[in-house]
Amino acid sequence: MVERLKTVIFRVRPLKESIADVKAALKAGIAQDTAQIHFVTPELMRTLLTANRWEILKALCGRGPVTFLEAAALVGRDVSEVHTDLNALIKAGVVDREAGGVRFPYEGIDVTYESAGASEPTRSLSFTELPSTEDGNGT
Repeated sequence: MVERLKTVIFRVRPLKESIADVKAALKAGIAQDTAQIHFVTPELMRTLLTANRWEILKALCGRGPVTFLEAAALVGRDVSEVHTDLNALIKAGVVDREAGGVRFPYEGIDVTYESAGASEPTRSLSFTELPSTEDGNGT
């Protein structure tokens, strides 16, 4: 049996529409089966999800909790820079702070943009990263 991956959806969508969907789901008692993080403009999403922060998220996909030092090693960057990026992601609610480190609680990410006047959203990015079976020594 293949397990369904836990995926987060980053959506660029007008705030009014996002709020309306949440209200309708609450009223109907319908639970969402995927986590969603909404941005009202592409610029807001790009401000938070910089190239370096995307690399961190991809490295953390499917992993358990890691320390700030381990996260820095995963992306090959200085720990103080990664610490700053992780704090921004924590503050935005994208990454969870845990005792001694952080955790990105998803195994995959979908990014969905909704164009004005489009009947269906356009997915511009989707990826799934599974933890490496390597022990860090190439084995």
